[in-house]
Amino acid sequence: MILGYAAIRFKIEGDPLVAEIEAVLPQTQCGQCSFPGCKPYAEAIAAGKADINQCPPGGEAGVKALADLLGHEVKPLDENFGVATEKKVAVIVEADCIGCTMCIQACPVDAILGAAKYMHTVIAVECTGCDLCVDPCPVDCIVMTLIGPSVSNWQWPEPVNNRH
Repeated sequence: MILGYAAIRFKIEGDPLVAEIEAVLPQTQCGQCSFPGCKPYAEAIAAGKADINQCPPGGEAGVKALADLLGHEVKPLDENFGVATEKKVAVIVEADCIGCTMCIQACPVDAILGAAKYMHTVIAVECTGCDLCVDPCPVDCIVMTLIGPSVSNWQWPEPVNNRH
């Protein structure tokens, strides 16, 4: 079978709609949506096998962005998958860390640095705040800390329609 240019490009690059949907998702790779990461969730949305309101880290803004992208109605976040929270980052209380590596194994984005039997630390700029490292820690030395507003994460508030 001879494939045309568009078919070959699709096989190499993948579905452009999946890429657009994935770009809207928060890239936490947390699995709260019931998929193992943001790309599988984007693929499921594109295939019509998942709804646009299953991503708690994306919150209502994420649902709205997906609705705008796909031409769907905006709907509330489905709380069966969790609730939206403020962005957080994992912090390891290093004095309490026993170097078990359980958090390293649980981190979906390799944001934790350390070796067996040595203290671990979180690379804060890489941490997505997914919370997956907290439960496996046998000594409860991981704390999820709110990320306050800063120059790098501040966003303009949504405009208010004040027509009278």
